[in-house]
Amino acid sequence: MKRITYITLAHNCRLYWMWMAGFAALILNGLYFAWYMEHHGHWVTGMNNQIVWGLPHVFAIFLIVTASGVLNVASLSSVFGKPAYKAWARLSGLLAITLLAGGLVALVLDLGRPDRLIIAMTHYNFKSIFAWNIFLYTGFVLVVLVYLWMMFEPGMAKKVTPVGRAAFVWRIVLTTGTGSIFGVIIARQAYDTVILAPLFIAMSLSFGAAFFVVYLFALRQSAFTGDAELLGKFRNLLIHFICAVFLITLIFHITKAWDVATRDFERFILLDGGLLTVLLWAGFVALGVLVPLLLLSGTGGASPNRVLLSSALHIAGGLAHLYVIIIGGQAYPSVLFPNKEVSSSFHDGVIAGYSPTFAELSLGLGGLSLAIAASLLVIRILPFLPENRASSD
Repeated sequence: MKRITYITLAHNCRLYWMWMAGFAALILNGLYFAWYMEHHGHWVTGMNNQIVWGLPHVFAIFLIVTASGVLNVASLSSVFGKPAYKAWARLSGLLAITLLAGGLVALVLDLGRPDRLIIAMTHYNFKSIFAWNIFLYTGFVLVVLVYLWMMFEPGMAKKVTPVGRAAFVWRIVLTTGTGSIFGVIIARQAYDTVILAPLFIAMSLSFGAAFFVVYLFALRQSAFTGDAELLGKFRNLLIHFICAVFLITLIFHITKAWDVATRDFERFILLDGGLLTVLLWAGFVALGVLVPLLLLSGTGGASPNRVLLSSALHIAGGLAHLYVIIIGGQAYPSVLFPNKEVSSSFHDGVIAGYSPTFAELSLGLGGLSLAIAASLLVIRILPFLPENRASSD
């Protein structure tokens, strides 16, 4: 097999710095509103006592899940022996770290007391899934850093596969832990099901593949226009991963509708949820699943424009899906006394309202911008891109 030579990002300096300036502005804007929310309190957001995880959590979970999935490109090369992905394994590992960092920054700043992070990292309640996730996130970064070290050092080539296997197992466990954050919450009928763990694993794979495609096109890489085989492989990955997400989501809703205790929640989400229902059907099912599958099918499904558009639409649909899962699960009231009507001054039995504010959107976009800007800075300094794939535009 031909030896791959890696170089730094070749680019038009003006265009590069325009992108970096834009991301820097979004990062600073996000930091400002994080301070604003911390200084004035979360009452300035759309969150309330019923909905405590808002739009920043949607972005944070998306970035964390995508970080796990984007590493799949490296896993396909070193773990599953697919040489077509080897040239992009380094970039895959880098994006896994930066996306996780961006997601964790948005998550920590959204909690309201980021100054207490040290306490959370030194005092653990191992009955809480949140405590376990701290180890999963930090361990993931360490494992991927070692993985990248093995890739960069020619003398360590024989150790890439075993370290890659460890990284593969770790990211599956990490995504399982992220899904379990919701799956083990028995106080919310919308959650409380272990199927959320495999659903999040499937979403990580589809989000990771879609994000990687969009990222390469945004870099103006010639990877797809010059390599029909690689483009076809990403097309097949997207088809299979999107179908897996849809199938597990379908099972989730069927089982919830079958259970008498959660049937009313399903009616709310599927029919009477207002914006949540629109996001589920129009955002996730239509734009995130059906349209991408239609674009990717047929003889023209492997064209660069179709693969790019399908990836972008699936990312948008995935964000809508996470919004429905996270916000919708909190909006529907807990069933405290089955078959009884409940009302109190604490909003028991009442569907909670939630309207995201610009401050929340800014924080979420700030985390996403941080992840992308960090990756662009690193590939400008260190050789992460294969030589014959780096554009000089």
